[in-house]
Amino acid sequence: MVFSSLNFLLIFLPIVLLLHSVLPFKYKNIVLLAASIIFYAWGEPVYVILMILSIGFNYMSGLVLGELEDPHMRKRQLIFAVAVNLLLLGFFKYAGFLVNMINAILPLKIEFRSLALPVGISFYTFQALSYVIDVYRKKVKPQENLLNFAVYITMFPQLVAGPIVKYSDIELQLSNRRISRAKFGQGIERLLFGLSKKVLLANNLGLLYETIQASGSRSIMTSWLGIFAYTLQIYFDFSGYSDMAIGMGKMLGFTFPENFNFPYISDSITEFWRRWHMTLSGWFREYVYIPLGGNRVSKPRHILNLLIVWVLTGFWHGAAWNFILWGLYYGILLILEKYIFASLLKKLPKAARHIYTMLLVMFGWVLFSNTDFGSMRTYVGTLFGIGTKGFLDLAFFYYIRNNLIILIMGVLCATPLIRNYIVRCSRKKPEVTSAVLLLLGILSIAFLVYGTYNPFLYFRF
Repeated sequence: MVFSSLNFLLIFLPIVLLLHSVLPFKYKNIVLLAASIIFYAWGEPVYVILMILSIGFNYMSGLVLGELEDPHMRKRQLIFAVAVNLLLLGFFKYAGFLVNMINAILPLKIEFRSLALPVGISFYTFQALSYVIDVYRKKVKPQENLLNFAVYITMFPQLVAGPIVKYSDIELQLSNRRISRAKFGQGIERLLFGLSKKVLLANNLGLLYETIQASGSRSIMTSWLGIFAYTLQIYFDFSGYSDMAIGMGKMLGFTFPENFNFPYISDSITEFWRRWHMTLSGWFREYVYIPLGGNRVSKPRHILNLLIVWVLTGFWHGAAWNFILWGLYYGILLILEKYIFASLLKKLPKAARHIYTMLLVMFGWVLFSNTDFGSMRTYVGTLFGIGTKGFLDLAFFYYIRNNLIILIMGVLCATPLIRNYIVRCSRKKPEVTSAVLLLLGILSIAFLVYGTYNPFLYFRF
């Protein structure tokens, strides 16, 4: 079940919100846990057992870490808990990839039947890891209530694609939260805004990209138009999901961390990664980069730390070489910005820095979106005139004519302009803002009723 499905929007979510609102607080977490399990079981009934095992193991690990006093025993327990979580993630997500790599390198023929990837395993495993590590560091106390801990791991708004919520973010809200009318209303607005980003923008931009990618020979400009459409699609797809998750969290009384802050207005790659998928970047910074020494080490060690973090970031996204290459690409860019380009970038006009950033980001999405090296090589070639129909072709003007409005709206909505305008309007005429959001919601539902293209890109991670 995905958020942008009619079953979820018109049946599942209203029932959950109604029960959660009318029942006494002592039953709210029971409703939320039951709803989350049903939500997950809708598409992955077998893997509910896996998630329950993960909950039980990490719950017990937290209690054991809380009881142990001896530093060596606590460290051993932490290593054991981290190892089990990573083995669980590795078996389902990376085993097939590693077996294929071993077979390719060594004269072996290891047989391995690839398993379907449990939806959201990367997200809920990282949440469980952050919990046991923070208990070990004594940043949080172990959660003694199994129900509350299960809700933290399984909560359906952020279960399958984030944002990655640390236990400390919602520790108090698990046992005591209030839902005011204002907060519930803010949640509805955020949900509708995210839904419209996903359905009205991301889906249409995705169709444009897939049409261009599937075409045979194309011009340089058509190839750049295609990856520009994908650049906007993945932003609205993922940030739209995050908006919906944050909005539903508010309606249930939770405050989730923000995940995006208009990354495409950045004027450096460093700034881009401060604005894109912020909860993932924050997770790697807190639990990998800083423990490795961060930037408080020698220059060679700092470079190595950055490369480790970014290769792992790429590998987290998927068990394929293109994701590793994508992570390495950003690791190298960040190192170059830190040690070579920093002074040069400061001298450039802001517009030039922005163009530099967006061109590199768009090229990065070519690496990210093509899991097959053959198609990646072909697409990269067409961006630079290899195997193309020349600089321009009629198809470019055809795509522009048919998608001009959606492209313009995509560019505008990727900046704070629309958001700031809505905020100003809501202060002066809140009823107008509500009417516009309601209209966007109705349009989104209409598109879902009559449309057939409705993917969620980050569900595969």
